[in-house]
Amino acid sequence: MQPALLVAIVGAESTGKTTLAAALAEALARESGRRVAWVPEVLREWCDHTGRTPLAHEQASMMRAQHERLNAAAETHDIVVCDTTALMTAVYSRIVFGDRSLDERAVALHRRAGVTLLTALDLPWVPDGLQRDGPQVREPVDHALRELMHRHGIAHAIVAGSGQTRLQNALAATRPALFAQEAPASARRGGLFTSLTGLGNGAAARWSCECCVPAFERALQGAASQAGRY
Repeated sequence: MQPALLVAIVGAESTGKTTLAAALAEALARESGRRVAWVPEVLREWCDHTGRTPLAHEQASMMRAQHERLNAAAETHDIVVCDTTALMTAVYSRIVFGDRSLDERAVALHRRAGVTLLTALDLPWVPDGLQRDGPQVREPVDHALRELMHRHGIAHAIVAGSGQTRLQNALAATRPALFAQEAPASARRGGLFTSLTGLGNGAAARWSCECCVPAFERALQGAASQAGRY
């Protein structure tokens, strides 16, 4: 049997990750006819239960709990849509505590994902529980996340737009991985899907189709390149 395809959704706070995860899981189930699950963010549940945000020494256990949920869902489903992964815990450990000790482990855990979707900053920030720090942290989190993925060669697609547009962009970025999963093993070994899905060493670290990248993202990438961030 093919292992489950993990679709990871990462991004700064209030960029629609949870809404997109639920909608994408429903759309993929309808479109593919496969068993699809979506795994919610452990941090949100933890904050609701404890009435506070995690301390520095609790970050590693949060990361582990999120990963264990993904693995459990993958055992009984064909596709698992993940509302954040270990990468987000590592990034917030950087931003909040100045701690980069979780980076390597987070990257290793995240590599289980076959598709990584990065939610763009084009949605308005809205308050929503203890785990949100404010609109001022969105750009630093976004920059840290991009830098971490670029440095470790994690291919990702930028998902922008609102409502159905955002969902359709996410579907367009995910479909190639579904096709690759269905393809004969010989085609996968030949690298037919490498540039689209990140299944090989030649995977691009950004969306492979420049015409699909919104203008504000192209400007952001250009500014970042000039600044030497990635």
